[in-house]
Amino acid sequence: MDGQSVALGLVVFIIFIALVFDYVNGFHDAANSIATVVATRVLSPGVAVAWAAFFNFIAFVVFGTAVAKTIGGDMVNIAAIPKDDQLFVLLGGLLGAIIWNLITWYLGLPTSSSHALVGGYAGAALSSYIGHFGFIGASNVFIAAGWIKTLSFIVLSPLIGMTLGFFSMVAVYWIFSRTSVSKVDKGFRIGQLFSAAAFSLGHGGNDAQKTMGIITIVLVAGGYLQMTANNKLPEVPFWVVLAAHAAIGLGTLSGGWRIVKTMGSKITKLQPVGGFCAETAGALTLFGATFLGIPVSTTHTITGAIVGVGSARRFSSVKWGVASRIVWAWVLTIPMAAVIAALSLGVIVLIEKALGG
Repeated sequence: MDGQSVALGLVVFIIFIALVFDYVNGFHDAANSIATVVATRVLSPGVAVAWAAFFNFIAFVVFGTAVAKTIGGDMVNIAAIPKDDQLFVLLGGLLGAIIWNLITWYLGLPTSSSHALVGGYAGAALSSYIGHFGFIGASNVFIAAGWIKTLSFIVLSPLIGMTLGFFSMVAVYWIFSRTSVSKVDKGFRIGQLFSAAAFSLGHGGNDAQKTMGIITIVLVAGGYLQMTANNKLPEVPFWVVLAAHAAIGLGTLSGGWRIVKTMGSKITKLQPVGGFCAETAGALTLFGATFLGIPVSTTHTITGAIVGVGSARRFSSVKWGVASRIVWAWVLTIPMAAVIAALSLGVIVLIEKALGG
């Protein structure tokens, strides 16, 4: 088999792994889309995941590819990595993200697939650079602008979600203060269908794009696409858009019941009105970030919104011990995914050498 065929096979394999990550992202983050609507018993778990998966898929009609371009071209300078290592770096980054996602899914922790991906990509890229050139100039691997907006929204997205959730809940209390509890409950049970759909749309729009960005940079590293004149990611091929949305939708159909339990009931008890406010607050946050090209965590966003809704009832209704455990998982995600990706890259390189590459 000639070198060109091997390179093509590697590109196809990495694209497959990227879609596996997207699938894992879907079932890992299914809880973000359906936890509130299941916890309030508006939909059964089976119907809820189908509802969420549908809106995950059709999100490509609403949103562009700004987030994909941030992930693929504005965070890691792939040109700083030797050409022969670029595809291995991308594979190692994906494996780091997938392994960390599976670990946290098993533990029932709603961590960020987005941050696992950027952490994995960064860890593998940095490991490769240091292995070839040492520590001097290692910062050239990173593009500051992409990291600044991504890291800032680790803090901002849950705060925005929490603020919108709190004030929307307060507004609902004020507007419906003279309405019977049964009427409010009935109305918001219907409203939750739309709020869950909106959040699932935002989830698909933001999260599927992250995989699109990785697949596009894989095609660049493989020589099938070229960076633009100003060294930006080229347009994402339409087949990549469809494949990414299909993968995340199928993943959501698989569900993530361990995390559903944490998100839907362990942080705070929710009624349909609270579920509606949390999902609406989360959806608005995701819509804004996606249109601005900012890769945010749907997990962080909906968790913040749920905390905001719970705080509007009374501060003590939020189980802050569970929330703090989740925050620690958030803090660890980028560095842990980076370490696992670096180790994965090391294993990949050893295998390649053993095979005589």
